[in-house]
Amino acid sequence: MAIIDVKNLSLGFDCECGLRQALFDVSFKLEKGKMLALVGESGCGKTMTAMSILKLLPKSARVLGGEILYDGKDILKLSSRQLQDIRGAKIALIPQDPMTSLNPLYTVGNQLLEVIKIHQGLSGDSAYEKAVEALDMVQIPCARERMSAYPHEFSGGMKQRAIIAMALACNAEVIIADEPTTALDVTIQAQIMNLLNEIKKETDTSILLITHDLALVSENADNVAVMYAGRIVERASAEEFFLNPKHPYTLALLKSLPSNYGEKLETIFGQPPSIQQDISGCRFHPRCARCMDICKKQIPQEFMVGSGHFSACFLN
Repeated sequence: MAIIDVKNLSLGFDCECGLRQALFDVSFKLEKGKMLALVGESGCGKTMTAMSILKLLPKSARVLGGEILYDGKDILKLSSRQLQDIRGAKIALIPQDPMTSLNPLYTVGNQLLEVIKIHQGLSGDSAYEKAVEALDMVQIPCARERMSAYPHEFSGGMKQRAIIAMALACNAEVIIADEPTTALDVTIQAQIMNLLNEIKKETDTSILLITHDLALVSENADNVAVMYAGRIVERASAEEFFLNPKHPYTLALLKSLPSNYGEKLETIFGQPPSIQQDISGCRFHPRCARCMDICKKQIPQEFMVGSGHFSACFLN
């Protein structure tokens, strides 16, 4: 059962040179109690897709088409008042940079209490106990004492845990984790991912993990969607994705990792296109070693290449 269903989402930006499209018919489903990893190189549109789910878009952004269904309602059509009931309370965001996500002028406890007051309607002792419980759930030591600590007194990993605690305190059904392990050392990365997995298992929370780290994906995700230059090029279960990758971009990503996929590390020729570039046909064709004439002229649609496995490539 899909708790978030993104259907043919297209998004553009008003620039000095006119409207430039950034997302092209993006479609995927986030299932209840599962972790979906949205992967790809920096600048491919992962974060913009996530911000579209929360409708937290820049003023220059323009939705060109598609739907984002949550609980049967199209988020893109909801009013500001209706969105307030969803953001934080139902769909929570773990931002990309834990170092700057908390206000340095207020204690962690005050910021957590504000979230609980707004989204849960609690106050006084009940709100305080709820906040302590949330900090305890994310394994912050001496949670009650830490309520009076300021963000600068928290390590990077503890700041990230505090942000996750805000999502837990509001009983969010969906957590969007945008590069949640950025700027954290390997040990803390593992702890944060273990924590997210525990939350998913114990509370049946759905998690959209945005990352470029395929090693992180292989160890944690249930399903994978690969994005390149604003398009989804491959979707599959995590097991199928790593056992039987199909799209040339996916194969190139895997070959560039220090793993068992090949003794020699390979690089992907060139750079991802900018939003200013117009590319006909498949957007990956300028960098694809297996490019055919049709790839330069036509946009490949998704082909089913296995059970629940889709790839947008003419070679399939």
